[in-house]
Amino acid sequence: MPDRDGQTDGGLTVLQTWGLVVLRLAIGWHFLYEGLVKITNPDWTCAAYLADSKWIFRGLFDWILLNPPVLRAVDLLNMWGLALIGLGLVFGVLVRTAAVSGIALLALYWVANPPLVESVKSIFTEGNYLLVDKNLVEMLALVVVACLPGSSRFRLDSLLALGARKEKAAPPREASLPADSSAAGVPLGPISRREILRPLIGLPVFGGFVWAALRRAGWQSFEEKSLLEASMQNNPEAMTSATIKTFRFASLSELKGTLPYGHIKGLKLSRMVLGGNLIGGWAHARDLIYVSELVKAYHSDQKVFDTFRMAEKCGVNTIITNPALGRVINDYWRKERGSIQFISDSAYGKDLITGIQLSIDGGACACYVQGGIADRLYRDGKVEEIARGVEFIRQNGLPAGVGAHMLDTVKACVDLGIQPDFWVKTLHHTDYWSATPTDEHDNIWCTDPDETVAYMETLPQPWIAYKILAAGAIEPKVGFPYAFKSGADFICVGMYDFQIVDDVNLAVEVLNSDLQRTRPWRDTTVVMS
Repeated sequence: MPDRDGQTDGGLTVLQTWGLVVLRLAIGWHFLYEGLVKITNPDWTCAAYLADSKWIFRGLFDWILLNPPVLRAVDLLNMWGLALIGLGLVFGVLVRTAAVSGIALLALYWVANPPLVESVKSIFTEGNYLLVDKNLVEMLALVVVACLPGSSRFRLDSLLALGARKEKAAPPREASLPADSSAAGVPLGPISRREILRPLIGLPVFGGFVWAALRRAGWQSFEEKSLLEASMQNNPEAMTSATIKTFRFASLSELKGTLPYGHIKGLKLSRMVLGGNLIGGWAHARDLIYVSELVKAYHSDQKVFDTFRMAEKCGVNTIITNPALGRVINDYWRKERGSIQFISDSAYGKDLITGIQLSIDGGACACYVQGGIADRLYRDGKVEEIARGVEFIRQNGLPAGVGAHMLDTVKACVDLGIQPDFWVKTLHHTDYWSATPTDEHDNIWCTDPDETVAYMETLPQPWIAYKILAAGAIEPKVGFPYAFKSGADFICVGMYDFQIVDDVNLAVEVLNSDLQRTRPWRDTTVVMS
């Protein structure tokens, strides 16, 4: 209780005490969740973060990276250190020890990758920093917690003091007490309910944390679990549920082979690469207006990471997407230690050069002028702008490509003398019910497939064919062989995580078959200087 001046027994006002308690709980929540996410992710490692270090401890971090047992020990110290520090702060146990440990951990994070004046940070981060970043701010907040932990009455370990207090022999209430009895810690009366409840303030906070964490991760109902188990046993009852429609998809254990690779200017690419439209939310859903929102809701950052990881394990080493997805890709490289390559379509508004620069800054391994942009420039009579984009990409040391939906765009580029390192051209047959070649409908991307096949056969550069499934209108078992037989060197396919194994198995089967293609495989292995 505060004294006559509104001060607590620690010399702080009630408001100051509550402020410190809330600060301690908030930081504890953050540490605990960071630790929990890492502990529950079997593939998490701090390796990518250490590899990014360019400052004074770079030599030490390189040594850690070269010694797997040491790296594993550092990973364990990170994940469990974060969780234990968080628990200590939330429950109020050994608060100063937890705060000092948190300060040391955050200091290491800051030292590993400090936002120095000379640092060149990727544009794809959660903010912009100059010397002061979130690690430094939270570290200074923990200094306050360590130096001014607030009243011990709001900490779980104060219950131990209350237990010791009960063992002390309290003098009778009518007995005369020394003048300084309160200062000496002699109890003035029985333990109140408030004194017992205050140290337990961390319990409802921890309960809220558990609820939020489960809500974030998602939980499975008993009905859903039973239905899914039944479906795996081919139980027909599971397939007639009014609320859950199950389906079967292949697992990694059913992978039937390895994708072959080709090269574009020394860049090694799997013959099938991952398309970014489904992950980025640009789903061509025709009249199904809910699909884009559904796609974006399904693909959280973690789900994108899972999709990338599944693709890599199946041999798909590249994704083609928009520079807007660069932030997620950079997070995947940094947080998950992934290595999937990123070819950018460079589409960023109407400014082609800005889109290319954003792609380069975001870590793209190659760039091309996106099909929609190239088509627009062709229609506007500005094909020279495509040439300028190709040259700008090359000036930055990356393989440069040209994309197109319209074959006339490709022809105009060739007529102007543009020689990209690769083409990204749509290809699919038009024998599906919704293939109506009109400008008003988003349902067809290659109106002249036979002419496209004949013309692309004459070009010496590698060809990445995309929209080969006409945005879901054509089944992979038809679209894959059609694209490869027609001369495509690589195919770009938008895939959800549960489709990857099936699609890779199909691609391997097609590529190992007698394709009878007339266009030679275009494989440029010249490494750019």
